[in-house]
Amino acid sequence: MVKQFPYQPTDAVKALELEDYFVWDCSVIKAEGQYHMFSSRWKKELGFGCNWLFNSEIIHSVSDTPEGPYVFKNVVLPRRGRGYFDGMNTHNTCIKEYQGKYYLYYMGTTFEGPVPGVGDKVSEERFVEVWNRKRIGLAVADDINGGFVRRDETILESRKDGHWDATATTNPSVAILPDGKTYMIYKSRRDENHPLEIGITMAETPEAEYVRLSDEPILKTDDPSSFIEDPYLWYDAEKKKFCLLAKDDSRNGVKGITGERGAGFYAESDDGVHYEIADPPKAYSRLIKWKDGHTSDQANLERASLLFDENGKPTHMFFASGDAETPYGFDRTYIVAMRLEERKDGYEGL
Repeated sequence: MVKQFPYQPTDAVKALELEDYFVWDCSVIKAEGQYHMFSSRWKKELGFGCNWLFNSEIIHSVSDTPEGPYVFKNVVLPRRGRGYFDGMNTHNTCIKEYQGKYYLYYMGTTFEGPVPGVGDKVSEERFVEVWNRKRIGLAVADDINGGFVRRDETILESRKDGHWDATATTNPSVAILPDGKTYMIYKSRRDENHPLEIGITMAETPEAEYVRLSDEPILKTDDPSSFIEDPYLWYDAEKKKFCLLAKDDSRNGVKGITGERGAGFYAESDDGVHYEIADPPKAYSRLIKWKDGHTSDQANLERASLLFDENGKPTHMFFASGDAETPYGFDRTYIVAMRLEERKDGYEGL
């Protein structure tokens, strides 16, 4: 039996907030004496809505401490033209280091027609069409501070109708093992009437070809209202286990995996393909404890990611969130950083 995620996130702070932009998702790595955060942003005047899909770009921010505050440094992956799979939009970051190189995994889109501007409405039909064009990209650099060169083609194409991942490939999360073997988890769905699910691929090295390890999604759900979202994958060398955090995106009143909409669950695997969910499953809650002592029930707490120390132990957890009365009803967003402490026996969350 897999035990509950052994760490409790606490002492939340706002690690990154930009006055004129919405920010979303993040991945943090320590390099050259600083902490480097890769995240996404788009102009606040556009509204939150669907602009993450049409107007997002990936940025780099730095801090001298894990919790921040992080200071914007530069745009890493801007628009580069409609002819590229990621030419009009970049989003969803995952930064890794291996043998002195830095690997930035992300999602990109391209689209025809006008770029949505201030006050523009996007039809449901157009949103779904562009959502289905999401593909995973890879950019590589020798220096964490610049020079990321991205591939002109996606590293993982979707499959034909009839497969569970016939639409997008998106939300990459990567674990690079000591021998270079690289496992990448991703999100997709059969069509807009089916739930979001996650799959697993493997490459012999970070820059090699990514091959699916299973034709079926991992942690498959049979309930159309029980979605699995925002996977975060890592490899625990001490346990010799693949470890997974994911968002329990249950809908329509369905209890889901954790019993709390938008909470996260923990699972482990021996081979990266077959996962056992922890008992109890909940790893984190939308109800968070801030460093100043107060608690808040966040409308959304998404895109969980971890920061590890030199011994491979997780020390901090990061989320995309914001202030809102209803899910995704944001006037502003920010990246939340939380310190991780050992979970006490019998602790089941706030």
